Amino acid sequence: MKLAALAALGVLLAGCDERHIAKLEEGLSTEADVRREFGEPERVREESDGSRTLEYTRQPAGRQNYLITIGPDGRMSALRQVLAPRYFAQVQPGMTREQVRDLLGRPAKRTPYRLSQTEVWDWRYLDGQQEKIFSVTFDAQGLVQKTGSMDEHINDR
Repeated sequence: MKLAALAALGVLLAGCDERHIAKLEEGLSTEADVRREFGEPERVREESDGSRTLEYTRQPAGRQNYLITIGPDGRMSALRQVLAPRYFAQVQPGMTREQVRDLLGRPAKRTPYRLSQTEVWDWRYLDGQQEKIFSVTFDAQGLVQKTGSMDEHINDR
């Protein structure tokens, strides 16, 4: 029952996102336009080139995380949905938690394992129509140890 409610909420969020995205245009839309369409970001990251990255997560109910870049001129220069295999492939052993968060946004779930002194972060995403989970395992120093994907229904058992 709980999974069905989460799935329904995820579909609703995805539909709303598409309507909001359609109202924004790279190079023309301002940060105010982005905030009007998406609301307040979960996190704002100041970049070294003077741009700002606004993070909009749809985790844990949805399967998207949006990173929207506002250039130094105050205009949107990029809108990326980062929960996709091409972004997952950029996560490499030795990366820090902060680097992974900057790349993928907030995970749906964080699970610490005290005995092994590791922590696993999970993101829910769609690969075509297949519901999946991408996981990153961090070692005791907070560095990426390994990554992997699996079908989401396998994790529910």
